[in-house]
Amino acid sequence: MPGPAAEPVTSDPLAAAPGPIGGDLLAGLDGVGGRRVVDPEAVLADLQADPEAFSPLGGRPILVVDAASPAAIKVGERGRRLPCVCVAVAEDLRWVPDGVATAGFDILLTDEPGAPRPWVSAPDGVDAAVDALAAAVAANPFAATALVQLLRVSTGIDVRDAVVAESFAYSALQAGPEFAGWLAGRRARRSARAAGGTTDPTAPATAPATGAAPAVLVERDGAVLTVILNRPRVHNAVSISLRDGLVAAFGLAAADSELAEIRLAGTGPSFSSGGDLTEFGTMLDPVGAHAVRTTRSIPLGLLATGLPVTAYVHGLCIGAGAELPAFCGRVVAAPDASFRLPEVAMGLVPGAGGTASIPRRIGPQRAAYLILGGLPIDAELALAWGLVDEIAPRAGMPGASR
Repeated sequence: MPGPAAEPVTSDPLAAAPGPIGGDLLAGLDGVGGRRVVDPEAVLADLQADPEAFSPLGGRPILVVDAASPAAIKVGERGRRLPCVCVAVAEDLRWVPDGVATAGFDILLTDEPGAPRPWVSAPDGVDAAVDALAAAVAANPFAATALVQLLRVSTGIDVRDAVVAESFAYSALQAGPEFAGWLAGRRARRSARAAGGTTDPTAPATAPATGAAPAVLVERDGAVLTVILNRPRVHNAVSISLRDGLVAAFGLAAADSELAEIRLAGTGPSFSSGGDLTEFGTMLDPVGAHAVRTTRSIPLGLLATGLPVTAYVHGLCIGAGAELPAFCGRVVAAPDASFRLPEVAMGLVPGAGGTASIPRRIGPQRAAYLILGGLPIDAELALAWGLVDEIAPRAGMPGASR
């Protein structure tokens, strides 16, 4: 098993590794007049002529329509069954017909600031937001489509079943060309850095240090169990050892009838930077990976405790670092906390239960926007959306002094 990183990670480890954009596909996503927003009536006509018009296989994996039209409701109702990302946009919500917000669109975008849920207020305007989404979908159309299909299903079933459904989708994508391309690109970049004498900050050490601190610290004070992620040198990246430590801690809590509360936190500069990249691609096969994810599952273990859980998060909350706290009954964020879901750019969907936990906090449309866009949101926006429940100083959180 790979050891800890050889050097500290000083920033978001995935920020400089975007997926390649398919230029031909991206160009083909333009709508009338060079815009990517099309008239709903034209969409319905396209679907009448060719029911398979919108899909990754058909070269149109994203559909963006003007929400200010009664026909948009029909598109949304059809869209929830289409194998593509379905988006509705509106400059002014006053002109949007009743029913569009519940018609079945995966994402709802508007220029209006402070728009009510399920709408997303595009920070740089609708056109820029649509361009960014179209680029993300064009880069990884199979992962993007799998994500929205998964969100459509998972929000209507038990949260534990949603975790299992996510694992199926994740495993299927692990065997696909998009993840293979991302993995090959990462390996090529590591090789280039090694050839140039540049240290890879995520490269594993030759061997773990003797007597190294455990990846997870467990402390009990009366009826309160505090569980602390403890890989500060790599921003608490979720390795096999950290996963096993969390599963064991939650198993202990589930078996202890005298416990009344769990507190979850992390040491070092960040709560968690997500999955340990040094272990990506090391599982023998996707079938075995699914079996492991659903047998030794951090979110399922947390849910099985049946106890109130408060997560205290700070710094980078990437991937699993955003997905796991969302399962907790209460999330307290430090002012410096930022949240990002980068998996679609890797040809995957979230794999730590994010498609089950995050939509239940912020709604499926905002979850789809957050995950597809792959861009960070700060603690203030996370609070406004309901991803966190409180912003508080880091100094008062468990693990802050370590």
